[in-house]
Amino acid sequence: METVNILVVDDEPDLELLILQRFRKKIAAKEYSFVFAKNGVEALEVISNSSSVNLILTDINMPVMDGLTLLSKINELNNKLLRSIIVSAYGDMENIRTAMNRGAYDFITKPIDLNDLEITIEKSLKEIEHYKIVLAAHDKLIALKKELDIATAIQSSILPKSFPAFLGRKEFDIYAKMIPAKEIGGDLYDFFLIDEYRLGIIIGDVMGNGIASALLMAVSKTLLKATALKGMPPDNVLSEVNNMLVDQSPSNMFVTVFYGVLDLRNGAFEYSNGGHNSPYLISADGKISQLDNIGGILLGTMQNAGYESHILMLKPDDCLFFYTDGVTEAFNKNEEEFLEQRLVDSLQNCHTVSADKLVDKIICNVQSHTNGFGQSDDITCLALKYLKP
Repeated sequence: METVNILVVDDEPDLELLILQRFRKKIAAKEYSFVFAKNGVEALEVISNSSSVNLILTDINMPVMDGLTLLSKINELNNKLLRSIIVSAYGDMENIRTAMNRGAYDFITKPIDLNDLEITIEKSLKEIEHYKIVLAAHDKLIALKKELDIATAIQSSILPKSFPAFLGRKEFDIYAKMIPAKEIGGDLYDFFLIDEYRLGIIIGDVMGNGIASALLMAVSKTLLKATALKGMPPDNVLSEVNNMLVDQSPSNMFVTVFYGVLDLRNGAFEYSNGGHNSPYLISADGKISQLDNIGGILLGTMQNAGYESHILMLKPDDCLFFYTDGVTEAFNKNEEEFLEQRLVDSLQNCHTVSADKLVDKIICNVQSHTNGFGQSDDITCLALKYLKP
């Protein structure tokens, strides 16, 4: 147990003897240690020479520097763990009020009741210990906030965010945006050239949000891209990544993934859906349809889960819109979800707009629906427009 250091400031010599006698057992057990000063100037010297003073017991009326001035000087030190107890005559309530206004934690009156003094000291020390716990929690929150800021920066850095994404490529137009529900999110997206003619597209959603989801998101995205770059068909990519995630992710955390490959030479889009929301096809003539839900279960649930692929032929100016359920499940203050129908309505008359304007329009409509109501899930949208072979 750490020794509590108590500074007693009083010009009456008898008080030192009374205190040492009263607390002799705690002093012998090294629970308390007392230091004595005759006035405020001596007290400040003690405090300046020792950062270990926990509690100050001071008289108000003293020579050289009185207790009220001492309190003002102590406040200037800005030591949040230092507590002061004022000692004064019972009838001196005006000075006692002034002392409390200057930061004194408590007071006792003369003649000093030693039982009352002991109770007051113990109460003050308990308050100091409580405040230490509060400060420690505050420090941990600050440290956690710094870690969250770092995690946010890392997560942001691993998601493509530089647009136009592929300068000089005229065959397609692509754009994506993620709005996390918290500092960091569990949604993921990516797009990359597998070779000169094949473009890989990934969108996914880790169940839940926050730090744990963000970590699984980063792992999932890394595994998916690394596996996809081998050039395997989408169903094989999901199957292989699923088996790795079963081994590496917590048993109660899973990720939905849609992975597709667009052949830029002819518009063939081969995809496999691992439990994710099926994208929408906006045809060049304005027709809207949802892709067939072909694939398998969400990733990370069980080993050797089966997945299938499907090929869709895109025509020039056809557009695919990918999204996570944070879009359709966005609530307003009346607990009404945005829902699929509002999404379909928002996609109407968008067949002539660019990928970035399409994404921005959907996000704007979702935010208009929620109207400032707290976001409960990450919102991610990705648009891919096939322009020409």
